[in-house]
Amino acid sequence: MPLPTTRLGRTGLVVSRLALGTMTFGLQTDEGAAQQILDTAAAGGINFLDTADVYPLGGTLHTVGRTEEILGRWLRAAPGRRGQFVLATKAVGRVGPQDWNQGASRKHLLDAIDASLRRLRTDYVDLYQLHMDDPATPLDETLEALDTIVRSGRARYVGVSNFLAYRLALALGRAALLRTASFVSVQPRYSLLFREIERELLPLAAEAGLGVIPYNPLAGGLLTGKHRPGSAPAEGTRFTLGTAAGRYQERYWSERSFATVQQLSQVAAEAGVPLATLAVAWVMANPLVTAPLLGASRPEQLEHTLAAATYPIAPDLKARLDALTHEYRFGDAAR
Repeated sequence: MPLPTTRLGRTGLVVSRLALGTMTFGLQTDEGAAQQILDTAAAGGINFLDTADVYPLGGTLHTVGRTEEILGRWLRAAPGRRGQFVLATKAVGRVGPQDWNQGASRKHLLDAIDASLRRLRTDYVDLYQLHMDDPATPLDETLEALDTIVRSGRARYVGVSNFLAYRLALALGRAALLRTASFVSVQPRYSLLFREIERELLPLAAEAGLGVIPYNPLAGGLLTGKHRPGSAPAEGTRFTLGTAAGRYQERYWSERSFATVQQLSQVAAEAGVPLATLAVAWVMANPLVTAPLLGASRPEQLEHTLAAATYPIAPDLKARLDALTHEYRFGDAAR
């Protein structure tokens, strides 16, 4: 069965209902395995690929850009392959030792897009995203720089990731006033174990017609059910991965999360579906979600997550999952 497609927000751009995140490529996953993951995703119907200039996840300044390079080589390995995919990347994170090698200034963004295009071996990206907010740079400067990038043809659309709702609303307003290219998408963290965006960000996305491309739909792998409470995180996972290990342990490695995963595992077993499939299907069941980002460190890990696209999650099952994880809509306030 072909993978379903949808439009990215209110744009005319059609993308697959699942996207492939590539942040494991180049550190957690070597290039050979990364190519196999890309091949598996493409065979499964994914035509939407997402990366960032700072990847691989968990790396240092010595590894930035490595993921884009791997992806660029794969895109160029077969004639016409670049034209078969919607390609997204991100900037703002630190990519060099100088103070201006980060942020959303005009200088950095214009430098960053050119560097990404060189690594990706392409003349343009379809979606260029701010990886995070940069409150030190005036929004007008950032918006005008992104407008320059779009008008030059180096990016078709622009979006954001990791923005608070009020900052995104302000940016949308300034873009309308300045008549610059405006954001068409938002890339937030979202899963059964992190639902805070339902309170403000998703309502804003609905009103503004933004595409929603959630990352971490499996909570860094915790929602596969493979991790066990009371034990140290396994080597080779995001919970032990270089500079990212502490961040992922802080997000998800807690008694509270493990207790919830145990309950979710029971629900999945009763439904006769792998927990990973159920977790991604739950994210996709939100009508505001365009395409969750699937991550993998081995190609076989995509089997259960790709299956989510064709798993019809029943309304009563979704309601049960909603109720079981309701506390995760409120973050620390629920503890």
